[in-house]
Amino acid sequence: MIEPHPTEPGAFLLSCEQWLDVPRERAFELFGDAFQLEAITPPWLRFHVLTPRPIEMRAGTLIDYRLRLHGIPVKWRTEISVWEPPFRFVDRQISGPYAVWIHEHTFEEQDGGTLVRDRVTYRIPYGRMIGGLANRILVKRDLENIFRFRQDALARLLSNAPATR
Repeated sequence: MIEPHPTEPGAFLLSCEQWLDVPRERAFELFGDAFQLEAITPPWLRFHVLTPRPIEMRAGTLIDYRLRLHGIPVKWRTEISVWEPPFRFVDRQISGPYAVWIHEHTFEEQDGGTLVRDRVTYRIPYGRMIGGLANRILVKRDLENIFRFRQDALARLLSNAPATR
């Protein structure tokens, strides 16, 4: 699920996909509501959206969050840099715990449901050596656990029979 990025030295690539038994528009609708992130993020992160409702999703929208990483409070700001409903969108970190965080979400009609794909390019601060060590020791495991939780939560919210890949 996570490997060194093939074209960005010092960065990593997280890739995962999940088939959901709902139409693409329904899957995209859930992801298009920033407040649904609270429902699909593990409780141990204490994740909350700080931007007041309603949030108009479009390219250029800024969204503020707070969370806890291993007990340390973190504020995170993202920008929706691409917004193409119901096919894809990209959010990128403006400020937060990563040196780089670019998360592309795509939605493809498949077998009467929707294949949701995530591709996250991320880089950890403090350079390649320390960042690589931090990724091996902590970050990779955390992200894999977060995305596994998210897939289970999405299956509960949207699907009758979950199927992950």
